[in-house]
Amino acid sequence: MKTDDSILEVCFLIRSYGKGELAMCYIHGVSQQAAVNRFNTWIRKAPGLEQRLLEMGMSRTGRNYTPAQVQVIVNVFGEP
Repeated sequence: MKTDDSILEVCFLIRSYGKGELAMCYIHGVSQQAAVNRFNTWIRKAPGLEQRLLEMGMSRTGRNYTPAQVQVIVNVFGEP
């Protein structure tokens, strides 16, 4: 019996993520801090994204993204 590969795909779960945890989902092969720094740069450079996240309650010094904030990020960058 042939297996449909799409059934075996793992979907990205929209939930609360630590900033380092989410950054590591998108950026591989570097330290967590390097991933966070690069991911923050992506967020600042994406038109309107940082402002939208700030309006949703994101703190620049906070350690977590809410599920709603993660959804906005995924809408901009796609699933990791």
